[in-house]
Amino acid sequence: MSKSLVGQPILAAGRLLAGLFLLSCALPAEDARQIVAESQRRGQADSQRYEGSLEVISPSNKVTKKRWQSDRLGSYGASKAIIRFTEPPEVKGVALLVVNHPDRSSDQWMWTPAIGRDRRIAQQDRSTRFFGTDFSFEDLEERDVDQFDFSLQGEESIDGAPCWRIESKPKEGKSSQYTSSRVWIRKDNYVPVQYENYVKDKLVRRLVERDIQNLQGIWTARLLEMTDLGRKSRTILKLENVRYNAPVKDDDFTVQALRRQM
Repeated sequence: MSKSLVGQPILAAGRLLAGLFLLSCALPAEDARQIVAESQRRGQADSQRYEGSLEVISPSNKVTKKRWQSDRLGSYGASKAIIRFTEPPEVKGVALLVVNHPDRSSDQWMWTPAIGRDRRIAQQDRSTRFFGTDFSFEDLEERDVDQFDFSLQGEESIDGAPCWRIESKPKEGKSSQYTSSRVWIRKDNYVPVQYENYVKDKLVRRLVERDIQNLQGIWTARLLEMTDLGRKSRTILKLENVRYNAPVKDDDFTVQALRRQM
């Protein structure tokens, strides 16, 4: 899951979460792009479904628990996804539809049962928090590699695993709340394990991915922790019952389908 190459949104079992992003600094930028593209290719599936358990931890350490279900369909960067809250009762049914495009930012609609209406998420609102979590609306979309310029920043180990470190910047004319992002991609399985998103030179959000397991032949992070450095809050997302190539239909990913109750 940012307008980083966080692949199949958090919507995509932690490639969310979203899409950004690594080998030495002397290598050309094309190699950085190839590494990110290979990471996306290895995580690709026709569809995906999972149940998410969330703990939102406030600056005062108050913990709020929520659950959602995520469904996704389509190729990376041109996919559709729906996140639908299932618990607690006061948020049940709240849903977000994300329609990703290979050449521009996504289209997004949010359905709120309590007021009985859907609304399109405007571009200027993409940097705001998604329904009380530390993920922004932008963090829940995918971005094709062609929307970014990449540079290799070096190598670094994360949790003992050697990684490439890559910096990405939106190409001219591409909108994003982030000036730049960095991603750490493991050398052994090409799984992204950490993202840092910057506004100018200020680090504003960090996403860490852990508990990496091979599920149906796809290496998948089962635990994601997003930290909002400004608010000093964080959200821990645990993926449960992950299924790739699950039976989903294209007409399940429309504004009309968004209004359906579970």
